[in-house]
Amino acid sequence: MAPHMLIHSVYFWLKPDLTPAQRAHFRAEVAKLGAITSIAKIYVAPPAKIEARPVTDRSFDIALTIVFADGAAHDAYQVDPLHLAFVAGNKDVWVKVLIFDSDEAA
Repeated sequence: MAPHMLIHSVYFWLKPDLTPAQRAHFRAEVAKLGAITSIAKIYVAPPAKIEARPVTDRSFDIALTIVFADGAAHDAYQVDPLHLAFVAGNKDVWVKVLIFDSDEAA
């Protein structure tokens, strides 16, 4: 089977009592995941400041979108020491995480 693109979208809701400095630190920690070699592209951003629409959810604090070349690259990311360290070191600052994975070949 030919390789295909896999998109890993992660949405973080942070604890409401975090300071602006703590929020900035978390965003920087998320961006460090870009050093993982199985990642083709990575995007880290807060909700867009655009006109609200009924179908838009901007209640999250940080969105992480990662593009992988294929499922194997995604699987390698999941067990990469940098990813495991990120989760262990930051899980206390979020109250909710939602993950949506989409597969170009599906």
